[in-house]
Order: sequence, then C-alpha cells, then structure tokens
Amino acid sequence: MESRGHAVADPGEEACDSAELTERVTDFVRRRVMPCEPVLDAGGPAAAATLRELRDQAKENGLWAMPLPVELGGQGLPLRHYARLAEAEGASDHGPAALGSAPLLDVTMLQRHGSTRVRDHYLKRLVSGELRTCYAMTEPDVPGTDPFLTGTRAVRETDGSWTLTGRKWFTSSAADADLVTVLARTDGNTSDREGLSLLLVPTESPGFRLVRELPVLGAGGQWEIALDQVTVPDDHLLGERGQALTIARERLQLGRTLRCLRWLGQAQRAFDLMCARANSRTGSRGPLARHQLVQQHVFESLLALRTTRPLVHEAVGRLASGVDAHIEVGLAKVAAARLLQQVADAAVQVHGAAGLGPDTPLPALLRTGRAARILDGPDELHITSVARRVLRDYPA
Repeated sequence: MESRGHAVADPGEEACDSAELTERVTDFVRRRVMPCEPVLDAGGPAAAATLRELRDQAKENGLWAMPLPVELGGQGLPLRHYARLAEAEGASDHGPAALGSAPLLDVTMLQRHGSTRVRDHYLKRLVSGELRTCYAMTEPDVPGTDPFLTGTRAVRETDGSWTLTGRKWFTSSAADADLVTVLARTDGNTSDREGLSLLLVPTESPGFRLVRELPVLGAGGQWEIALDQVTVPDDHLLGERGQALTIARERLQLGRTLRCLRWLGQAQRAFDLMCARANSRTGSRGPLARHQLVQQHVFESLLALRTTRPLVHEAVGRLASGVDAHIEVGLAKVAAARLLQQVADAAVQVHGAAGLGPDTPLPALLRTGRAARILDGPDELHITSVARRVLRDYPA
C-alpha cells in the first residue's frame, strides 16, 4: 500500500520568512477589509469603488497577488507558503479579491492550457486586476456531480470558431466578470464520458446574458447565465478538444484546497468572536466564560480547529509536491466544511440573539459553513470517493 505521509518541504522554500508576512496580511484583512464588508456585500458602484481602493492599498503595502507568477506581475509565492497566508486572507470573503489572489485558479489554468493568444492577451490583465473571471460548470436540472449530463453545446463552424448554446447556474461573480470559462459538449451525445471541452468566453460577446441572480440562503453573488448562439474564436478552446474533465479535475484539486484554507480562516474568526463574547458578556451569574456549557463550545470548537488544520495542510503539501492528493483533498474538504459550520454555529449560540443579527459577521459565516458542505461537490461525493480509493488498496 502507498505511504501517504507528509511531503518534505524544499529547504529553499523553508528559508522564506512567512511569519512577518502572515502578520501583515492578517492586519490588513482585519483593519481594512473587514470594516468594508457591509459595503462590499451590498454590491453596486460603491462596492466597486471600495474594492479598487483596497486593491490600491494592497499594492502600496506590497501584499498584491502574492501566489501569482512573478513574470505576470505577482510575487510568485510557492503554494506551501501561500497556504499560510490564504487562511489570513480567507477570514473575510473579500480578502482574496482585495489582495489580488482571487484569480489564482484561472491564471493557473490559462497559463497551463491557454493558447498563445489567450495567454498574451489576458494573463497580465488578470493578475493586475484589470480583468475578472468566473467559471461556469453546473446547469439547471443537471446534477452538479455528473458533468457527463452537461447540456450546453459548442458547435465547430467552418471558419474554425465555436458557437455555444446553453445555460449555466450558480456561477460565482458572473455579473462582474469579463471572462467566463464554460464547460460544453463539443462531441458525442449527452451522458457520453468523452466529448466535453472548456472554452473561454468574453462576457461582452453577443448572446451572453445574465438571466437572474441566485441568492444562497439570502446572500447574492451567484448567477444563472444564458449562452444564446455565442461565437468564440478557435484559439479560446482550453487544452485539447474533449479534455475538459482532465483540466477540471486539476482545477478542482487546487480550488477545493484553497477553499479549505479560507474556511479555516473563517472558522478561526468565528472562534475568536466566540471567545471574546464569552469573556465580555456578563450576567447576574458572572461572565459567560464561567458556564460549563459555554466552555464545552470552546473546547469542541478548538478541537475541531486543531484536528482539521493538519488535514488541510497535508493536502497542500501533496499538491505542492505534485503527487496524488485525491484522498487528502477529499478528507480536507469534508472536514473543513464541517468545521466552519460547527464553529460558526457555536459562536452564534454563545452570542445569543446578537449572533443572529446584523452587528456581527456570524450569520454570513454560518451561511458559508452550510453552503460549504455542497460547494465543490457535496460531502457525500467526497466520502464515497475517498472510501473507494482507500478500499482499493486492501485485498478482496
């Protein structure tokens, strides 16, 4: 059976002093990003202006685009070391966008699988923050865990271009995106296990349309989009024709791990709020912190944090080393999603009615925790996938 121990870090990478940088990122997110969350959450022109201001501040403070390639305008921080910062950034949903790391998945995908024209025309503008991207995979009435049922089609025209027709939904940030990567069937019939491709679609293309916003437990940011005979140049095909799922799996491995890191940061934020509330809230019987049931919330939350963090960083280590990480990413994804929901719920309980209202970020954290158990594949998908891989290594 394969040994699945921790990957050994590069001595050169270990020499990087990340403690001071982590502290700077933490301070930036707490002092500058978090106070702006109500404006950023509301969207519209005020949110866009605030985000631009935060990005300018991040650039002035040397905190911009830390995990993105140096040759494109980023700082080239290796994944192992960026992981320590991703928790700090992720304590706010807006942290990655404000600090320029949000396009990491798209930049990585386009750099590896984009044509020369796509790389030359878009990559530096993505890293600078001039352009924004989104990813459209799931569709109405189609199980998100079964991409073979994708109904969106891309037809090759005689001039080599592609014409796309279909609908996608729960596409994050589609309203603000300049580019959307679309999963479409280019060959074969629905349910065939081959014939799916990825195409990069400029959202200004005729036929691209926002259908409606899809609030998630009351919060916006997700959209349904329509592609009505949208024409895309041939060189906007990503990778080889029919190789979408290979690229998507690569993207999902990194994407799920980044989400886990950000959920860790949000769980830590909820834990800190809970502990502060327990010490500061005093009733006729003294501070909440003296109550054993409150102490139990603190203990169980701390236990979940301390046991989940190593799982997530083990997944980071294997991804950074380029070895198979399916089991580690699956374990981390389920554990981190459960962690955020558990700790946010405990923090709400300790806050009482105040935890349900608009004066703390706890409702948003609780909402994210519940959605986390479905995003990037539901818990059930990862549980069965991990179990099957583990059982393969044992004799029948």
